[in-house]
Amino acid sequence: MSRNTGKPLVVAAPSGAGKTSLVRALVESTSNVKVAISHTTRPIRPDETDKLDYFFIDESRFLMMIDNHEFLEWARVFGSLYGTSKKEADRIASSGSHLVLEIDWQGAARVRDEIPHAITIFILPPSLESLRERLQKRAQDDQQTVEQRMNAAIDEISHYMEFDYLIVNDDFDRALKEMSDVVNGKGEYLRQDRQNPELERLISDLGCAATE
Repeated sequence: MSRNTGKPLVVAAPSGAGKTSLVRALVESTSNVKVAISHTTRPIRPDETDKLDYFFIDESRFLMMIDNHEFLEWARVFGSLYGTSKKEADRIASSGSHLVLEIDWQGAARVRDEIPHAITIFILPPSLESLRERLQKRAQDDQQTVEQRMNAAIDEISHYMEFDYLIVNDDFDRALKEMSDVVNGKGEYLRQDRQNPELERLISDLGCAATE
């Protein structure tokens, strides 16, 4: 990936924590922040647009891209493949914009190996109860899928300590401001080592749930 004045930012969160909405709002409100469009093999949803929400491709094409080392990171999630192409990352980096990678903890680990100076942000839900409510409101997911996503969310949350910054998406506007602060170099108060004491009860509750 090209070295540039723009910052590479990784944003991860459990499904349903509001990551996509926050990233979209950040991009819309900040002219020099752009999100990398991921490739995926999962079916397109009714409200999605190819080459805007994702590059929707079949598995054989995805596997060919893996073999050709075209991905900066990739992972299999819920049976489908997701990945960020090096071409897409370089397109944004070469424009001088801050590059946002909206990925899971597996992808974040791979990006840290490729780009050690990447800034990593983890979005926490205010509670597991609120997370379940958000997942149940998704009309496209049946109850079995909700349960699968809840189990995956608990696993995802257990990796929060691998990230530089922690943000709780309880109040959307506040969470968006906190993301902007990190991008603008004003987010020291959100660093994980500072947030751990502040969020001790929430993290403890989420941690207890993860061990049940």
